[in-house]
Amino acid sequence: MALDKRLRPIVKSPDMPQLIRELQEIWEAEQLRRNDFYDWVSPDIKAEFIDGEVVVHSPVRLKHNLVTGALFKLLDTYVLQNRLGFVGIEKIMSRFTRNDYEPDIVFFGKEKSAQFQSEQTIFPVPDFIVEVLSDSTEERDRGVKFTDYALHQVAEYWIIDAETETIEQYLLEDGSFRLHASLQNGLIESRVVVGFRIPVRAIFDGELQISALKAM
Repeated sequence: MALDKRLRPIVKSPDMPQLIRELQEIWEAEQLRRNDFYDWVSPDIKAEFIDGEVVVHSPVRLKHNLVTGALFKLLDTYVLQNRLGFVGIEKIMSRFTRNDYEPDIVFFGKEKSAQFQSEQTIFPVPDFIVEVLSDSTEERDRGVKFTDYALHQVAEYWIIDAETETIEQYLLEDGSFRLHASLQNGLIESRVVVGFRIPVRAIFDGELQISALKAM
């Protein structure tokens, strides 16, 4: 079995057993904090649990909200019409192995969403995730989330920059995300939500959004 290169310094260290014990203690303490986080977080608080720490988000700017809402309306309408699964916005707590995220938009296919309960508050790893960048979240959206989403086999990830009005579409290939397209105009088509194909400008322009909805 090939040794993960991240483990080599530990494996080569004379005090490997002690390091393993310390890591186990850190992990157990982190899980206790995670359980406290579940007890503390509420529907009116947008927060995530990342790398053992609670991250509370500040209120979003209007532009961020408009872009997120526009894409949600388009995606949710299409998914409902075609009975493809479930689309959630902002407060869908998605549990990964170590971290808990509340992405801006998530999509779960029928296989996962068929198991959901009406009172459910914690959800599995989504099939497709969208994050709309802000100054306070960009480092995580492009950093730990980018890595963790790929590690957990999220098949498609869109990063939207509301300032430059750009969508970056990443597709999972061989366990890593590959940039499939970076668009400001033209059409964007999801690989995961089969048949979902919209003008990029419909996310940023209200009139084009209405036209795209009518065309569905």
